Amino acid sequence: MPLYEHVMIARQDLSNTQAEGLIEHFGAVLSDNGGKLVDHEYWGVKTMAYKINKNRKGHYAFLRSDAPATAVQEMERLMRLHDDVMRVLTIKMDEHKDLPSVQMQKRDERPERRERR
Repeated sequence: MPLYEHVMIARQDLSNTQAEGLIEHFGAVLSDNGGKLVDHEYWGVKTMAYKINKNRKGHYAFLRSDAPATAVQEMERLMRLHDDVMRVLTIKMDEHKDLPSVQMQKRDERPERRERR
């Protein structure tokens, strides 16, 4: 089955447990449609570059899934209809990395950047 990565932004006035409950809810939607949620990370409340629906901050969540396209389409459809979800981004991947995402790594664990010119 194809591999996908999803980033979701939920409203800032939710609690942490409610935001993590959204992750579990959409993971269940994937499993009901023949896919599975491989891994997920809750990134916490972060400030956005611009306002979305009059919100300056949002709960960020990162999901990795192994699901057929129909399951992903159904999950995205339900995310867009959900009142608490502001934005969703889904990317099809060739393979999942085992490392934690860049957002969860500490600065000293990240690879060095190349020098600016």
